[in-house]
Amino acid sequence: MHYDLTTLPNGLRVISESMPSVRSVAAGVWVDTGSRDEHGPEAGCSHFLEHLLFKGSDTWSAKDISDRFDGMGAQHNAFTSKEYTCYWARMRDEDLPAGVEILAEMIQRPAFRQSEIDSERHVVLEEINMNEDDPTDCAYEQFTSTLWRDHPLSPPILGTRESILNMSRDTIHGYWSRRYSPKSAVFAVTGNVSHDEVVEMATERFGAWRNDSDVTRPTRESVSTAAVGLTQRDTEQAHLVFGGLGLARDDKRRFAFSVGDHVLGGGMSSRLFREIREKRGLAYAVHSYRMPFSDTGAFAVYVGTTPSQTDEVLHIVREELDRMRTEPIGADELVRSKGHVKGSLALSVEDANSRMTRLGRNELTGLEHLSVDEIVAKVEAVTADDILDVASEAYTGPYVLGATGPFEASALEQFVV
Repeated sequence: MHYDLTTLPNGLRVISESMPSVRSVAAGVWVDTGSRDEHGPEAGCSHFLEHLLFKGSDTWSAKDISDRFDGMGAQHNAFTSKEYTCYWARMRDEDLPAGVEILAEMIQRPAFRQSEIDSERHVVLEEINMNEDDPTDCAYEQFTSTLWRDHPLSPPILGTRESILNMSRDTIHGYWSRRYSPKSAVFAVTGNVSHDEVVEMATERFGAWRNDSDVTRPTRESVSTAAVGLTQRDTEQAHLVFGGLGLARDDKRRFAFSVGDHVLGGGMSSRLFREIREKRGLAYAVHSYRMPFSDTGAFAVYVGTTPSQTDEVLHIVREELDRMRTEPIGADELVRSKGHVKGSLALSVEDANSRMTRLGRNELTGLEHLSVDEIVAKVEAVTADDILDVASEAYTGPYVLGATGPFEASALEQFVV
């Protein structure tokens, strides 16, 4: 993987990867702030701010921003996570200067007009309502909030109705002033453009950005206890998210954990899929996944099933986790799971936007920039013993269950101890 990295005098990191074979470019501004960096009345501010930066600057209205993007046929959006926020656009290579101008205007000079704040407040509240109406989302939120409890990763990214209703312009502006600094941001570009051109554009549009705020994120030890988080609701299905603490983002064992995750529940050939869906017909949706963060991580299994089958499903999940941590996986499973991980990786870097995401996120979070070939080599080096070693640590509990369904939490507690 060939990339170029330049740090501007104000601390902004500019990173790019040239793809001469395409006629498009993807550009993203990555900011090192997310929901875990909020305090008290700021709950949900990172996400609220993401919305508001599209609502206009000191000189441009929200319509000006959307008209400029639409006028070049660009795709544009943003997203907020627990640890970072990204604003991105994908466009023709010849439109990159105009796209960079828009992103720079949004990031550095948001207007925070009170009328726009009040209007967008209702939009965010509707987003909260939508998530709370989704029983799967409720189960995921119950899992994360129960797993981390008093840890900064616990609160929901969207905030709460109370925090959004009470969030003032001063709170939003203060959070932006404190957390949006060139020293804690990355400007990433991939596509048909040279690094020198990217640096020139970044210097012109971001070079005057000044904010000497010391953006820090204290690490916190994760301590979990066996618990059930339940949204009691009369649903046709029980939605179950079962798991525990996993690996941090930079853990060297992450490649073995990734291969092992596929063995457990990463595809149609995985153990959980075959046992729960194919063999017993207990569910339509079943999969496992990982959530790595800077100082901790988690793993989880999701299953949607008829409430009366919940006990049987959770028994199977526990049994398969026990197998993963006590028995080496077979040679065929190892080969198949490595192939899945390698194939998924190759497909994920086929377009400029995917590459920009990988480049920007890795630079912001401090991960080593590895080429596809280098990652493939690390995956190929994973052994059955490597997977057993990491599984024997991760899949030992204490376990946490996040659930939505028509039952009492006490009926589920037997599965987390």
